[in-house]
Amino acid sequence: MTADPVSVDRLYNDPALVRFYDLENAGGADIDCCRRLAADAGSVLDLGCGTGVLAASLGATREVVGVDPAGAMLHVARARAGGGRVTWIEADARGVRLGRRFDLVVLTGHAFQVFLTDEDQRAVLTTIAAHLAPDGRFIFDARNPLVEEWREWTPQASRRRFEDPELGTIKAWNDVTHDPKTGIVTYKTHYLALASRQQWSASSQIRFTGRESLQRRLDEAGLAADQWLGDWSAAPYAAASPEIIPVGRLR
Repeated sequence: MTADPVSVDRLYNDPALVRFYDLENAGGADIDCCRRLAADAGSVLDLGCGTGVLAASLGATREVVGVDPAGAMLHVARARAGGGRVTWIEADARGVRLGRRFDLVVLTGHAFQVFLTDEDQRAVLTTIAAHLAPDGRFIFDARNPLVEEWREWTPQASRRRFEDPELGTIKAWNDVTHDPKTGIVTYKTHYLALASRQQWSASSQIRFTGRESLQRRLDEAGLAADQWLGDWSAAPYAAASPEIIPVGRLR
């Protein structure tokens, strides 16, 4: 296996940057969709749980385990409302084995894309298969490479502002490079606190993988997709869909 990209990425490991994560990634349709999928699930495994928004929201009425390699993200997860009802585990999704199976396994927030090689993708999907109950279901998401979303991550196109409760207005932007041979996008995220002029930056890598390749990885891991969604409103996948979201089970 290659080195874990999350464990070396300041965006997920530096508390000064992690503080911006929830401000930039408010809960949305992905969380609502996963809640619906979990309605009849007695147990849920949230791989790449991040700051724990989804896991904590599910923990009131079922057993939930959240796994993430970034300790700074889990620190936020443990402290949030409902965090005490979830079992949090700091581990790499490619190799973690909990010795039990779950009714639902989720991997959201495009966390699948941090796995940059075929080997690493197979490993994380094998982890999903190893933890699925015989009648369990899985769901994960990846951005559709046909849409070329990375083109929107230039400094000019990605400029945005949001409010931090302590630092005030934060100006943020990205810059990006794309390797068409590997599908790997390297992007930098920059934050500037306008009042104090403090600035933080992080460099990240993610891989864009097409539907056909994802199908092969699922087959290799012993998984089958019953549905291919194109967004979190449950629209069917099409070439112009922003997302590729397989929903399935053990094969």
